[in-house]
Amino acid sequence: MSEKILDLHIHSRYSRACSRDLELPKIALACERKGIDIVVTGDFTHPAWVQHIKENLAEERQGVYKLKDNSSVTRFILGTEISCIYKHKDATRRVHLLILAPSIESVEKFNAVLEEKGVNIRSDGRPIMGLSAKDVLRIMLDIDPRFMMIPAHAWTPWFAIFGSKSGYDLIEDCFEELTPHITAIETGLSSDPVMNHRLSALDKITLVSNSDAHSLNNLGREANVFNLGNDFTYDEIIKVIKTGDRKKFLYTVEFYPEEGKYHHDGHASCGVCLTPQETKAKKFLCPKCKKQVTVGVLHRVEDLADRSEDQIIKENFIPHRYIVPLKEIIAKVLAVGVSSKKVIAEYEMMIKKLGSEFRILLYCGIEEIEKQVSHKDIALAIANMRAGKVKVRPGYDGIFGSVEVIPPKTKPGDKQSRLL
Repeated sequence: MSEKILDLHIHSRYSRACSRDLELPKIALACERKGIDIVVTGDFTHPAWVQHIKENLAEERQGVYKLKDNSSVTRFILGTEISCIYKHKDATRRVHLLILAPSIESVEKFNAVLEEKGVNIRSDGRPIMGLSAKDVLRIMLDIDPRFMMIPAHAWTPWFAIFGSKSGYDLIEDCFEELTPHITAIETGLSSDPVMNHRLSALDKITLVSNSDAHSLNNLGREANVFNLGNDFTYDEIIKVIKTGDRKKFLYTVEFYPEEGKYHHDGHASCGVCLTPQETKAKKFLCPKCKKQVTVGVLHRVEDLADRSEDQIIKENFIPHRYIVPLKEIIAKVLAVGVSSKKVIAEYEMMIKKLGSEFRILLYCGIEEIEKQVSHKDIALAIANMRAGKVKVRPGYDGIFGSVEVIPPKTKPGDKQSRLL
């Protein structure tokens, strides 16, 4: 058995606002550089992408695919995200869902049923449909019970099962009698496992973390680490997720949730960021323009939570580790933009000398890193990241937050480092 890093939520070039570079050979190469062993194909409802999958991938073993030319060690499983917008219980629901599939044949059957029901699967890699989440789940299970559905980025305000704008308070409210088939949810960038564990209703739900990458650069910004043999199958991966097997699901790799773009409440056009307490005191109105603020993930968690962080017995749950993407770390240390030539050059040099990005962020000795970087503060920043010695500025209303890995000196009373 060995550690395998999985990213189960990405997109293709056929999804809106996604990079044209998101093609399978380029994804495979980028995963190698990141240190991702297993990645979903993304967007399997789009006919042109299905054709691209068929042209480029071959099934190596049950439900696990490789590039036909054997040019990469990256392995794929079939996965996609869909958007359900529908009326249910006197409210408009907007729920995004991850779907994992056991075979190309099951994917094609699923797509055919969607088209029969009037879904335009050619318009976007993440199609919008008027079917309910429950309807889609029933369609999947009727085709092949090995399909798996996972509510995506479960807390984001606009398009999530628990979202403040269009979600539900309970998984059961969404899926009703089919709820037993929902055994996992995706935490999303703006929440972490600790926040989710404040809801006892999720104690038997497995929490997965994925990148939702719209570009090669964002692959693996969140991920899952499994203990798998080299002959793993799709069914084995699904079983680990369904059961939350602590011997095989080792930990998740997390964004600091404050960095997510919906962590706090706020109003982006006015530059107003609010804590849940501040939002309630201001009666949910922006103090500048008096319009409704967007209620963020932390607020929504606090509304639904039935216990405090102190009441969570962390030993009962799959562990997690926080990371900051390596290019962000380099950029902060060098005080330049993430896409600058200096950052790219340092990143390429580190990958060449030290191995994949995940190896550098999670496994390399700090002294080893320090010997290979051009600026010793890069090693210090990685050590701070691992220890949780960071200063965070929360994101809100679609604006990403920031994490300082070399925190400036703080004044008395300032928010200090966020410890793991």
